[in-house]
Amino acid sequence: MVASRGRVRVERLVAELGWSRKRRWSRFRAQVGLTPKRVARLIRFDHAAHRLVTGHGAASVAAESGYADQSHLHRDVMACSGMTPVAVAASPFLAIDDVAWPPGRG
Repeated sequence: MVASRGRVRVERLVAELGWSRKRRWSRFRAQVGLTPKRVARLIRFDHAAHRLVTGHGAASVAAESGYADQSHLHRDVMACSGMTPVAVAASPFLAIDDVAWPPGRG
């Protein structure tokens, strides 16, 4: 999920394991505390937020992060952070985490 930046289809993960969707979701939620779909959404949001902070435009971030369009990105950013993409882009706390986001990553 992390390697694909949240863009992997949950159904594909289930098929690879040979488990039923219900069992996979149950086991995943028991171990992680969230459903696979929610985790994928948060990973995708994290990637998009950091791209916004580094100065990339919302339309290009939406396209490269797997959102259907810019309004889809906007809705997801609002749901995950309570801020607009412009406000997220201006958030200095996202730009200073060079452990999670070392230079050249992104």
